[in-house]
Amino acid sequence: MVLFLFLVIALVVVVGAVTLAVVGGGESGALPDAAPERFTDPLPEDRPLRRADVDEVRFPLTLRGYHMGEVDEVLGRLGAELAERDARIAELEASLAGAQATAVGGKHLFEGYEPRKAAEPDEQRQTGDDQ
Repeated sequence: MVLFLFLVIALVVVVGAVTLAVVGGGESGALPDAAPERFTDPLPEDRPLRRADVDEVRFPLTLRGYHMGEVDEVLGRLGAELAERDARIAELEASLAGAQATAVGGKHLFEGYEPRKAAEPDEQRQTGDDQ
């Protein structure tokens, strides 16, 4: 019984000391209210995103993690930029494949090309005599 009474008194003293330290202690008195964090979008609007831009994104913390709307907005923008880049890559690859097919032997490869005329027998003799 004496031990139980000692533990109760020790608990009351600890709770009282903590309460005094938080409510009325310290040089500035009570703790000031923290201003809520606001999300500032560091992603540039005037140029394509780079790896460093994505690395700079920091979301403010809330009670349960991050604001879903802010995260969804940034992920939506990243997804749109990636889709735009994928479309551009596909377009360039298609152009390259078309250019390669034409260079290898497309049907219009020799358009506008006129082959040399075969040398007449007299001309062959003259060139042979000149040598």
